[in-house]
Amino acid sequence: MRRMMAAIVALMLLSLPAVHAVQPDEIMSDPAKEARARELSRELRCMVCQNQSIDDSDAPLARDLRLLVRERIAAGDSNGEVLDFLVARYGEFVLLKPRFERQTILLWLLAPLLLAAGGFALWRQNRRRSQSGAEVPMPPLTSDEEARLAALMTDEAKSS
Repeated sequence: MRRMMAAIVALMLLSLPAVHAVQPDEIMSDPAKEARARELSRELRCMVCQNQSIDDSDAPLARDLRLLVRERIAAGDSNGEVLDFLVARYGEFVLLKPRFERQTILLWLLAPLLLAAGGFALWRQNRRRSQSGAEVPMPPLTSDEEARLAALMTDEAKSS
């Protein structure tokens, strides 16, 4: 019974929507602009928490950044202009997902290159192993082994 109750409580907790740190006084009156602000807030890193978006963080700096995003949207900035403004002010680190640029190309390409190199190394090792196995011929059976094999085959034929 306890396990069932624990499973029900766990399912209820998992089904709850994510709690966001956005305060009621931060929410914009225009739903379309608020949706844009929330979308941008999910892309920006909290400089205090570092692995949380400002949309999820309770830190005072995250609140300031959320308000700044909303101010820029209210002023008529596009999403790109808001992000460019924040990157100019706080650096590329403010983005949770770095842009694909010359400075970040190693960050983006290192994992796929390492994966490809590992696949190539495994393919090459497997190829060498199969080639070396084909070069070694099977030694012929001794007379004792041939006699034993013949006896096993006759026993198998009789039992079938």
